[in-house]
Amino acid sequence: MQRAGQLPRSESLALAAALVTVVLWASAFVGIRSAGRFLSPEALALGRLLVSSAVLGSLALVRREALPMRSDLGLIALYGVLWLGVYSIVLNEAERRVDAGTAAMLVNVGPILIALLAGVLLREGFPTGLFAGCIVAFAGTAIIGVATSQHGVAAGWGAGLCIVAAFAYAAAVVVQKPVVGRVSAFQVTWIACTVATIACLPFAPALVHDPAGADGASIAWTVYLGAFPTAVGFVLWAYALKRTPAGRLGSLTYLAPPIAILLGWGLLGETPPLLALAGGALCLGGVILARR
Repeated sequence: MQRAGQLPRSESLALAAALVTVVLWASAFVGIRSAGRFLSPEALALGRLLVSSAVLGSLALVRREALPMRSDLGLIALYGVLWLGVYSIVLNEAERRVDAGTAAMLVNVGPILIALLAGVLLREGFPTGLFAGCIVAFAGTAIIGVATSQHGVAAGWGAGLCIVAAFAYAAAVVVQKPVVGRVSAFQVTWIACTVATIACLPFAPALVHDPAGADGASIAWTVYLGAFPTAVGFVLWAYALKRTPAGRLGSLTYLAPPIAILLGWGLLGETPPLLALAGGALCLGGVILARR
């Protein structure tokens, strides 16, 4: 029997899957920061996609699921190109021009865009609590950005690329949401990764050239990024998205910046400013408000 205030089992599992995803995606910031010292944005994006496609493709041979309908295949392909292709490369390129704090602040316009697009296109409405929580959480992200940025928000090409990445990410979630109601989370992610890998194949020469001057840690991080934040993370995200409104789920990604700061502190020895920790607390408060 379900107790008062207790989440239904399906909602609890979706929340757990989403939280694991956010932790994996937060760890990706640390991996990208490390591997990006030796690998170009294009080589890193293709490398992690090749790993994720290999992992998911091996499982697909075992699962032997029937392919989705042609209309769903088109939507999955669009989602894969937008998020796993365009978003990844554009963000990697942006972080060569603006520092990580500024990039995180600008890209986190994404959850607000998701809530707006989902309200109009998916008819999820415009819950006051959701938007209030997103604004509070975005304020926390902005504080983190200010605290960790070296040069502030550059009104140049790098800042513009971050906004393009945010739009690609938000549009991809809205495209993905209807599909996960009809197609399994695994298959959506596997097909999307495969399509994105094919789309990024023109960057193969960079992937062949760059590792020659890379250290072992960069290669290990690339493998990790493909296997966990991409393969595992996106499957869990699709599972959670099937059971949660897109706008509400998107608000959870505001937890990624503070978690990334803590991981960078523990793994890279990067001590965060006190102001960044305050911003992380504000992010957490905003997510709690949005989830209510």
